[in-house]
Amino acid sequence: MTPPSGSSSGLAADRARVREYFSKQPPDARRQIRRIRELIRAAIPRAVDGFSYGIPAVRVDGRLLVWYAGWKAHCSIYPVSPAVRKALGRDLGRYAVSKGTIRFPLDRPLPATLIRRLAKARLSELSGRRTR
Repeated sequence: MTPPSGSSSGLAADRARVREYFSKQPPDARRQIRRIRELIRAAIPRAVDGFSYGIPAVRVDGRLLVWYAGWKAHCSIYPVSPAVRKALGRDLGRYAVSKGTIRFPLDRPLPATLIRRLAKARLSELSGRRTR
């Protein structure tokens, strides 16, 4: 039986799964997804590690905020809803964006400001507030 996501044992299990996921990533992807995690957690200080759908996530107040993953040539953040895409506007133009995903190439620096804005827009969306 899996512990509840808000419990201390559930949080510890999520942290362990995130560490294991990171350990299996190639160095470039590992570096980028660690940075994504840092940027999201800096933007949302009460955020904690989560793990869902086989990839790392970030939880806020027990709710999943965003997921992120490393791939061979890029790393991704999910979900990027229509409201979040609208809030981020033209800043997304340089990146591959599909229905619910934004992809960042591993061979370019991550857009720190954009990732922090994405986390805040997603938090606003989950909180039921309009995204700006």
